[in-house]
Amino acid sequence: MMGKPITGRSFGGCIRYVVEKQQAKILTAEGVRMQNASTLAHDFNLQRKMRPELGKAVGHLVLSWSKEDLAKLSDDIMVERAKEYMEKVGIRDTQYVIVRHSDRAHPHLHLIYNRVDNKGKTINDKNNFAKNVKACKEITLKYGYHLGEGKEQVNRQALKGKEKIRYELYDAIKAAMKTATTWKGLEAELAKQGIKIAYKFRSGTSEVQGISFEKGDLKMKGSAIDRSLSYARIDAILNRNQQVQQYYAAREANQPFVANQLRESIRQSVQAEYRHSPDGGKGLLQILLEPQFVAAAPDPMGDADIAHRKRKKHEAEQSQSQGVSR
Repeated sequence: MMGKPITGRSFGGCIRYVVEKQQAKILTAEGVRMQNASTLAHDFNLQRKMRPELGKAVGHLVLSWSKEDLAKLSDDIMVERAKEYMEKVGIRDTQYVIVRHSDRAHPHLHLIYNRVDNKGKTINDKNNFAKNVKACKEITLKYGYHLGEGKEQVNRQALKGKEKIRYELYDAIKAAMKTATTWKGLEAELAKQGIKIAYKFRSGTSEVQGISFEKGDLKMKGSAIDRSLSYARIDAILNRNQQVQQYYAAREANQPFVANQLRESIRQSVQAEYRHSPDGGKGLLQILLEPQFVAAAPDPMGDADIAHRKRKKHEAEQSQSQGVSR
């Protein structure tokens, strides 16, 4: 099972997308009327008015399973798993609606919930990504859901010819990317294993457009080896590795403000990578699950805190300007 947590500003847009999609089926709801998208949006928006300063009040979650799990997942069971997930990540005492979609081969559902709970308090979205990974892993292992088969599970001993070299390239590049912080560093590490990097430049410019890897007589595009090995994705990981290195340096130098900025940038980068390539992001998830990225350092302020501070700052500036004018 995999989860994709999202926060947004518009209940109307989110609900229309989820509820009005072909073959969408509302499974259950709490605190809202299920007649149609309009009544759902109305009821959600009514409760969000208790916290008007909260910009992103829309909680949206996609829970997906492998198609191999289809026989295990009735509508009722999917609802039970969604509720179990909510309990694990701290989505409690609030409005929600659960909708199943059947537009793809793999079973999945959409959960829309109100980040303004029934008492007018904000449901915390700090460490949302790490909590999501932990909850999905626990539920998958508890009920024996399919874990999926990435390249890590392929039997290398049974491979021959071009496919054997392809996996050798994959393993070597992935290993080198764990520690490299620059392209020069990645080139040097791969050269130890007889692998060269060839860059493709945009015509008449120095802008890199693509990348290939060479070993012996074989030359393969990075994206042909694996989608996670395109130039753009490798470049993003190298940049992130630099940030992780800078993060630790800032902590050692006792620079908490710089460390927190880097930490948030790393978190957002890993989250973006995971959303676009769950398999390619496995190594990156380990970064987020390290204690310092989950709980040790203070998290960025939530929407409500930011709005509160901006309002206080604005009031102070107004008061100061009025005093000067007198």
